[in-house]
Amino acid sequence: MNKIRPLQDRVLVKREKQEEVSKGGILIPTTAQEKPVEGEVLVVGLGKTLADGSTRRPEVKAGDVVMFGKYSGTEVTIDDEVYVLMREDDILAIVGSR
Repeated sequence: MNKIRPLQDRVLVKREKQEEVSKGGILIPTTAQEKPVEGEVLVVGLGKTLADGSTRRPEVKAGDVVMFGKYSGTEVTIDDEVYVLMREDDILAIVGSR
């Protein structure tokens, strides 16, 4: 992912794929599917600039699988793929890594 470099404490996340079929085998239309709240961090900015001029490094790193709010961040399209660009503060938890 060399085409984009998030600034400050922003991260670029690829949402996990949403299930298109329910556990009972019913096909869920795209319009009724909820947005996934987990995804993989692809690129991380350099960190947040603090009031004293120092930089706080992000806690997340590329490859971490994170949980975030349903409406967090901004969706961006790069090479026909949809990603979420968000601040590190919008990330609720690290649930694993790849």
